[in-house]
Amino acid sequence: QVQLVESGGGMVQAGGSLSLSCAASGRTFSINNMGWFRQAPGKEREFVAFISWSGLSTYYADSVKGRFTISRDSAKKTVYLQMNSLKPKDTAVYYCAATADPYPVNRRVPGQYEYWGQGTQVTVSS
Repeated sequence: QVQLVESGGGMVQAGGSLSLSCAASGRTFSINNMGWFRQAPGKEREFVAFISWSGLSTYYADSVKGRFTISRDSAKKTVYLQMNSLKPKDTAVYYCAATADPYPVNRRVPGQYEYWGQGTQVTVSS
């Protein structure tokens, strides 16, 4: 089993920055890829960013491209999401997710991921 714990959420004004962390523990050797998703009140969970455990491949939702950066520290078994130029529409609960699938076809779909963190709230005020 894999456990994921997010941290770093909070409240920031529009235009500001926040950095999220996701620490993995347990059977981390089974993780091949990880992602960040977010869910705003009354909306479906949506894809934000993806990174392979090697760090060689990254993908972003169009809505965050150029503003958010996903990275990982394999030694610390931690994945990060640096969020810059935040907008009120970025307000959501942000979730870290992991999959053992080495070649995820649907990396933008929540169902692709077997493991999830508890989420961390990000609030951007105008």
